Amino acid sequence: MVAGTPASAAVTASASAPIGVFDSGVGGLSVLRHIRAQLPHEHLLYFADSGFAPYGDKPESVLVERSLAVAGFLIANGAKALVVACNTATVAAIKVLRAHYPDMPIVGVEPGLKPAAAASRNGKVGVLATSVTVAGAKFLLLRDQVSAASHAQFLLQGCPGLVDQIELGDLGSPAIRALLERYATPLLDQGADTLVLGCTHYPFVLAMLGEVIAQASSREIVLIDTGDAVARHLARLLGTAGLLNPGVATSGVEPSGVQASGVEQSGVEASGLAAHGNVASAMLPATGESGTAGLAPSSATLQGFTSAGAPALSRAFANLLGIAPPVREVLI
Repeated sequence: MVAGTPASAAVTASASAPIGVFDSGVGGLSVLRHIRAQLPHEHLLYFADSGFAPYGDKPESVLVERSLAVAGFLIANGAKALVVACNTATVAAIKVLRAHYPDMPIVGVEPGLKPAAAASRNGKVGVLATSVTVAGAKFLLLRDQVSAASHAQFLLQGCPGLVDQIELGDLGSPAIRALLERYATPLLDQGADTLVLGCTHYPFVLAMLGEVIAQASSREIVLIDTGDAVARHLARLLGTAGLLNPGVATSGVEPSGVQASGVEQSGVEASGLAAHGNVASAMLPATGESGTAGLAPSSATLQGFTSAGAPALSRAFANLLGIAPPVREVLI
């Protein structure tokens, strides 16, 4: 039976407990993929809040309330740590979540501005994100800080409608191509040589984005995705807290004190990748039966929850990660 929201914010966790991951929909699967690869023995709960999507057009106060509700559901179902695998929810709610659960490892994501500034050759960085993200005070403060330190110029581009199209599941659709052309081409025309994928949904359309880039520019363009950095930072926090599941390989755990850019909590270094047409194959490794590229199957469990139809999330797991975990629709 699925538990509801806990009555208390006090949480007592064990190392064998699962990690809770949530997003407004299926975009967070791009982060989940990296977590499974780096922590293959960890049990996982994934919540796709597709019934409440998109987050990008909701007021911040609504997103805070919703994030608390989803986090409460995951913790009631045993989560020992939380990953807010959504840039928009991170901007709106991460501070409130940490205040509500002060003893719990909580990792958020934010656009990788720092690694993008370091990767840029001409100092012009384009940022593709939801409208809420690029307008958020927290994001704008981060932009100003990184810009002052690096002298990089950040060209911000909200992408209304792109998350909605990716959620439909046809990642090669003409509608997605049209939106990518509309949003990415002006950034390239302004001279950006680096593009930040500022939403966890966007890595799933890297193949088409690579085609759009190749069509619009003959220059080498670097793409920044921070999913790997998030997984490494999560591993480090679990290790510090003594919450790594026994038997978990710790090669991805960073030494204490190492920070991560693109992770909300001052930031891990995220890798940038040169993009023309082949970026998708570099960013999205083929998955085996276990769903983690190059890894032997483990006894770790994964359960999916969604506030919309379970078949849609099941299709996303199959199409995007090549796995078929149990999925349940819940009302919270």
